[in-house]
Amino acid sequence: MVRRDALAGTMRLAWPHLDAESLSLWEPIPVGVDEHAHTVAISLVERNLLLGGEPGAGKSVAQSLLIATAALDPQTDLWLLDGKRVELAVWRDCARAFVGPNVNEAIDVLRTLQQEMETRYELLLDQRRRKVLGDGLRLHLVGCDELAFYTSGGERKAREEFNGLSTDLIRRGRAAGIIWIGATQKPSSDVVPTSLRDLVGYRWALRCSTRAASDTILGAGMATAGFTASDIAGDQRGVGLLIAEGELPVRLRSYYLSDADLDMLAARARALRGEGAAVIPLDVKRKGA
Repeated sequence: MVRRDALAGTMRLAWPHLDAESLSLWEPIPVGVDEHAHTVAISLVERNLLLGGEPGAGKSVAQSLLIATAALDPQTDLWLLDGKRVELAVWRDCARAFVGPNVNEAIDVLRTLQQEMETRYELLLDQRRRKVLGDGLRLHLVGCDELAFYTSGGERKAREEFNGLSTDLIRRGRAAGIIWIGATQKPSSDVVPTSLRDLVGYRWALRCSTRAASDTILGAGMATAGFTASDIAGDQRGVGLLIAEGELPVRLRSYYLSDADLDMLAARARALRGEGAAVIPLDVKRKGA
Protein backbone atom coordinates (compact mmCIF):
# COMPACT_ATOMS: atom_id res chain seq x y z
CA MET A 1 0.00 0.00 0.00
CA VAL A 2 1.38 3.38 -1.02
CA ARG A 3 0.82 5.90 1.79
CA ARG A 4 2.97 8.79 0.59
CA ASP A 5 4.97 9.99 -2.39
CA ALA A 6 8.53 8.82 -1.81
CA LEU A 7 9.84 11.62 -4.03
CA ALA A 8 7.81 14.44 -2.49
CA GLY A 9 9.48 17.57 -1.16
CA THR A 10 12.60 19.44 -2.16
CA MET A 11 15.37 17.04 -1.16
CA ARG A 12 18.70 17.58 -2.95
CA LEU A 13 20.73 14.46 -3.60
CA ALA A 14 24.49 14.75 -4.01
CA TRP A 15 25.87 13.22 -7.21
CA PRO A 16 27.97 10.13 -6.36
CA HIS A 17 30.64 11.21 -8.89
CA LEU A 18 31.05 14.71 -7.50
CA ASP A 19 34.58 13.98 -6.22
CA ALA A 20 35.73 11.84 -9.16
CA GLU A 21 39.08 12.86 -10.63
CA SER A 22 38.10 11.43 -14.01
CA LEU A 23 35.26 9.39 -15.51
CA SER A 24 34.56 7.20 -18.52
CA LEU A 25 31.53 7.60 -20.74
CA TRP A 26 31.75 3.85 -21.37
CA GLU A 27 30.62 3.25 -17.77
CA PRO A 28 27.03 3.65 -16.46
CA ILE A 29 26.20 7.16 -15.24
CA PRO A 30 24.23 7.50 -11.98
CA VAL A 31 21.50 10.04 -12.70
CA GLY A 32 19.10 9.77 -9.77
CA VAL A 33 17.16 7.71 -7.24
CA ASP A 34 13.84 5.97 -7.87
CA GLU A 35 10.81 5.57 -5.59
CA HIS A 36 12.39 2.54 -3.91
CA ALA A 37 15.60 4.45 -3.08
CA HIS A 38 17.52 2.53 -5.74
CA THR A 39 20.16 4.30 -7.82
CA VAL A 40 19.16 4.79 -11.46
CA ALA A 41 22.08 4.66 -13.88
CA ILE A 42 22.19 4.86 -17.67
CA SER A 43 24.78 3.98 -20.30
CA LEU A 44 25.06 6.50 -23.14
CA VAL A 45 27.26 4.61 -25.59
CA GLU A 46 25.15 3.69 -28.64
CA ARG A 47 22.29 5.70 -27.19
CA ASN A 48 20.76 9.16 -27.60
CA LEU A 49 18.67 11.07 -25.10
CA LEU A 50 15.88 13.66 -25.22
CA LEU A 51 15.19 15.82 -22.17
CA GLY A 52 12.17 18.03 -21.64
CA GLY A 53 10.49 19.98 -18.88
CA GLU A 54 9.05 23.38 -18.09
CA PRO A 55 11.34 26.13 -16.70
CA GLY A 56 12.42 25.36 -13.14
CA ALA A 57 11.74 21.64 -13.40
CA GLY A 58 15.42 20.68 -13.15
CA LYS A 59 16.18 19.99 -16.81
CA SER A 60 19.50 21.85 -16.83
CA VAL A 61 20.83 19.96 -13.80
CA ALA A 62 19.80 16.61 -15.27
CA GLN A 63 21.57 17.46 -18.52
CA SER A 64 24.67 18.62 -16.64
CA LEU A 65 25.11 15.19 -15.02
CA LEU A 66 25.63 13.73 -18.48
CA ILE A 67 27.79 16.54 -19.85
CA ALA A 68 29.94 16.54 -16.70
CA THR A 69 30.63 12.84 -17.23
CA ALA A 70 31.69 13.45 -20.83
CA ALA A 71 33.83 16.43 -19.81
CA LEU A 72 35.65 14.33 -17.21
CA ASP A 73 36.39 11.65 -19.79
CA PRO A 74 39.56 12.71 -21.64
CA GLN A 75 38.69 10.23 -24.41
CA THR A 76 35.43 12.02 -25.25
CA ASP A 77 34.99 15.16 -27.35
CA LEU A 78 32.23 17.63 -26.45
CA TRP A 79 30.29 19.58 -29.08
CA LEU A 80 27.89 22.05 -27.40
CA LEU A 81 24.98 23.97 -28.90
CA ASP A 82 23.34 26.41 -26.49
CA GLY A 83 20.43 28.52 -27.70
CA LYS A 84 20.63 30.74 -24.59
CA ARG A 85 24.44 30.77 -24.59
CA VAL A 86 24.61 30.56 -20.77
CA GLU A 87 23.19 27.16 -19.77
CA LEU A 88 26.21 25.19 -21.01
CA ALA A 89 28.76 28.02 -20.79
CA VAL A 90 30.54 26.47 -17.80
CA TRP A 91 31.71 23.65 -20.13
CA ARG A 92 32.83 25.93 -22.95
CA ASP A 93 36.57 25.50 -22.39
CA CYS A 94 36.15 21.72 -22.27
CA ALA A 95 34.44 21.57 -25.67
CA ARG A 96 35.72 21.05 -29.20
CA ALA A 97 33.10 23.58 -30.30
CA PHE A 98 30.65 25.85 -28.52
CA VAL A 99 27.82 27.51 -30.44
CA GLY A 100 25.36 30.08 -29.12
CA PRO A 101 22.11 31.22 -30.76
CA ASN A 102 23.32 30.89 -34.34
CA VAL A 103 21.66 28.19 -36.43
CA ASN A 104 24.20 28.42 -39.26
CA GLU A 105 27.12 27.85 -36.89
CA ALA A 106 25.24 24.93 -35.35
CA ILE A 107 24.81 23.48 -38.84
CA ASP A 108 28.58 23.79 -39.40
CA VAL A 109 29.20 21.73 -36.26
CA LEU A 110 26.71 19.05 -37.30
CA ARG A 111 28.23 18.87 -40.78
CA THR A 112 31.67 18.36 -39.22
CA LEU A 113 30.30 15.52 -37.11
CA GLN A 114 28.52 14.02 -40.10
CA GLN A 115 31.82 14.01 -42.00
CA GLU A 116 33.52 12.34 -39.01
CA MET A 117 30.75 9.73 -38.97
CA GLU A 118 31.25 8.93 -42.66
CA THR A 119 35.02 8.64 -42.15
CA ARG A 120 34.51 6.26 -39.27
CA TYR A 121 32.16 4.04 -41.21
CA GLU A 122 34.75 3.78 -43.97
CA LEU A 123 37.30 2.73 -41.34
CA LEU A 124 34.93 0.21 -39.77
CA LEU A 125 34.17 -1.20 -43.22
CA ASP A 126 37.87 -1.63 -43.93
CA GLN A 127 38.35 -3.34 -40.57
CA ARG A 128 35.21 -5.48 -41.02
CA ARG A 129 33.68 -4.15 -37.83
CA ARG A 130 30.13 -3.00 -37.14
CA LYS A 131 30.72 -0.38 -34.45
CA VAL A 132 33.20 1.53 -32.31
CA LEU A 133 34.30 -0.58 -29.35
CA GLY A 134 36.45 1.83 -27.35
CA ASP A 135 39.68 0.72 -28.97
CA GLY A 136 41.29 4.03 -29.79
CA LEU A 137 38.43 5.90 -31.48
CA ARG A 138 37.16 8.75 -29.32
CA LEU A 139 33.52 9.18 -28.40
CA HIS A 140 31.73 12.37 -29.44
CA LEU A 141 28.91 13.82 -27.36
CA VAL A 142 26.65 16.48 -28.87
CA GLY A 143 24.81 18.46 -26.21
CA CYS A 144 22.04 20.74 -27.48
CA ASP A 145 20.22 22.96 -24.99
CA GLU A 146 17.20 25.09 -25.91
CA LEU A 147 16.44 22.81 -28.83
CA ALA A 148 13.51 25.05 -29.82
CA PHE A 149 15.86 27.79 -30.99
CA TYR A 150 17.40 25.54 -33.63
CA THR A 151 14.43 23.37 -34.64
CA SER A 152 11.58 25.89 -34.80
CA GLY A 153 13.11 29.37 -35.09
CA GLY A 154 14.84 31.31 -37.84
CA GLU A 155 14.60 30.62 -41.55
CA ARG A 156 12.78 27.52 -42.70
CA LYS A 157 15.65 26.27 -44.86
CA ALA A 158 18.16 26.52 -42.01
CA ARG A 159 16.00 24.79 -39.43
CA GLU A 160 15.13 22.03 -41.90
CA GLU A 161 18.83 21.44 -42.51
CA PHE A 162 19.50 21.42 -38.77
CA ASN A 163 16.68 18.91 -38.22
CA GLY A 164 17.92 16.77 -41.10
CA LEU A 165 21.51 16.69 -39.84
CA SER A 166 20.41 15.97 -36.25
CA THR A 167 18.15 13.17 -37.43
CA ASP A 168 20.96 11.65 -39.50
CA LEU A 169 23.40 11.73 -36.55
CA ILE A 170 20.78 10.18 -34.27
CA ARG A 171 19.90 7.50 -36.81
CA ARG A 172 23.40 6.53 -37.96
CA GLY A 173 25.83 7.97 -35.44
CA ARG A 174 25.37 5.53 -32.57
CA ALA A 175 27.61 2.76 -33.92
CA ALA A 176 30.19 5.39 -34.92
CA GLY A 177 30.56 6.61 -31.33
CA ILE A 178 28.44 9.76 -31.69
CA ILE A 179 25.97 10.47 -28.88
CA TRP A 180 23.24 13.13 -29.19
CA ILE A 181 21.55 14.77 -26.20
CA GLY A 182 18.83 17.36 -26.77
CA ALA A 183 16.97 19.39 -24.16
CA THR A 184 13.99 21.72 -24.37
CA GLN A 185 11.79 23.68 -21.98
CA LYS A 186 9.05 23.78 -24.61
CA PRO A 187 8.08 20.17 -25.34
CA SER A 188 5.82 20.43 -28.39
CA SER A 189 5.64 18.78 -31.80
CA ASP A 190 7.00 21.86 -33.59
CA VAL A 191 10.09 21.84 -31.35
CA VAL A 192 10.62 18.07 -31.25
CA PRO A 193 9.59 16.58 -34.60
CA THR A 194 8.10 13.11 -34.26
CA SER A 195 10.55 11.81 -36.85
CA LEU A 196 13.42 12.87 -34.57
CA ARG A 197 11.89 11.86 -31.23
CA ASP A 198 11.00 8.36 -32.33
CA LEU A 199 14.67 7.65 -33.16
CA VAL A 200 15.84 8.61 -29.66
CA GLY A 201 16.10 5.60 -27.36
CA TYR A 202 16.26 7.40 -24.01
CA ARG A 203 13.66 10.00 -23.04
CA TRP A 204 13.50 11.95 -19.80
CA ALA A 205 10.48 14.11 -18.97
CA LEU A 206 10.64 16.38 -15.95
CA ARG A 207 7.62 18.39 -14.84
CA CYS A 208 5.55 19.42 -17.86
CA SER A 209 2.61 21.81 -17.98
CA THR A 210 0.33 19.50 -19.99
CA ARG A 211 -0.15 15.82 -20.76
CA ALA A 212 0.51 16.59 -24.42
CA ALA A 213 3.88 18.14 -23.55
CA SER A 214 4.79 15.07 -21.53
CA ASP A 215 3.80 12.80 -24.42
CA THR A 216 5.99 14.85 -26.75
CA ILE A 217 8.99 13.61 -24.76
CA LEU A 218 7.90 10.16 -23.61
CA GLY A 219 5.89 9.16 -26.67
CA ALA A 220 2.29 9.24 -27.83
CA GLY A 221 -0.14 7.48 -25.51
CA MET A 222 2.09 7.44 -22.43
CA ALA A 223 -0.21 9.81 -20.52
CA THR A 224 -3.23 7.64 -21.31
CA ALA A 225 -1.26 4.64 -20.04
CA GLY A 226 -0.73 6.45 -16.72
CA PHE A 227 2.72 7.93 -17.26
CA THR A 228 2.66 11.72 -17.40
CA ALA A 229 5.07 14.35 -16.11
CA SER A 230 2.18 16.82 -15.89
CA ASP A 231 1.20 15.25 -12.54
CA ILE A 232 4.50 16.16 -10.90
CA ALA A 233 4.02 18.81 -8.21
CA GLY A 234 5.55 22.24 -8.68
CA ASP A 235 7.88 21.86 -5.68
CA GLN A 236 9.32 18.55 -6.91
CA ARG A 237 12.28 19.97 -8.79
CA GLY A 238 14.34 17.23 -10.38
CA VAL A 239 11.55 14.64 -10.29
CA GLY A 240 10.70 13.12 -13.65
CA LEU A 241 9.98 10.05 -15.73
CA LEU A 242 12.82 8.30 -17.55
CA ILE A 243 12.55 5.74 -20.32
CA ALA A 244 15.92 4.05 -20.58
CA GLU A 245 16.69 0.34 -20.38
CA GLY A 246 13.08 -0.75 -19.83
CA GLU A 247 9.98 -0.25 -21.96
CA LEU A 248 8.12 1.68 -19.25
CA PRO A 249 9.14 4.97 -17.61
CA VAL A 250 10.83 4.96 -14.22
CA ARG A 251 9.92 7.75 -11.80
CA LEU A 252 13.01 9.25 -10.18
CA ARG A 253 14.59 12.30 -8.63
CA SER A 254 17.78 13.39 -10.35
CA TYR A 255 20.96 14.08 -8.45
CA TYR A 256 21.68 17.75 -7.80
CA LEU A 257 24.58 19.93 -8.91
CA SER A 258 24.86 23.48 -7.61
CA ASP A 259 26.55 26.26 -9.56
CA ALA A 260 29.57 25.82 -7.29
CA ASP A 261 29.59 22.08 -8.06
CA LEU A 262 29.51 22.79 -11.80
CA ASP A 263 32.37 25.29 -11.53
CA MET A 264 34.43 22.75 -9.59
CA LEU A 265 33.74 19.91 -12.04
CA ALA A 266 34.46 22.13 -15.04
CA ALA A 267 37.78 23.28 -13.53
CA ARG A 268 38.73 19.66 -12.91
CA ALA A 269 37.79 18.74 -16.49
CA ARG A 270 39.85 21.63 -17.91
CA ALA A 271 42.88 20.54 -15.91
CA LEU A 272 42.38 16.95 -17.03
CA ARG A 273 42.16 17.93 -20.70
CA GLY A 274 44.96 20.51 -20.61
CA GLU A 275 45.39 23.38 -23.05
CA GLY A 276 44.15 21.23 -25.93
CA ALA A 277 40.60 21.69 -24.68
CA ALA A 278 40.34 25.17 -26.17
CA VAL A 279 37.34 25.83 -28.39
CA ILE A 280 38.00 25.35 -32.11
CA PRO A 281 37.15 28.51 -34.11
CA LEU A 282 34.27 27.85 -36.45
CA ASP A 283 36.11 29.21 -39.48
CA VAL A 284 38.80 26.56 -38.95
CA LYS A 285 36.17 23.85 -38.93
CA ARG A 286 34.66 25.24 -42.14
CA LYS A 287 38.02 25.01 -43.92
CA GLY A 288 38.36 21.38 -42.88
CA ALA A 289 34.78 20.47 -43.71
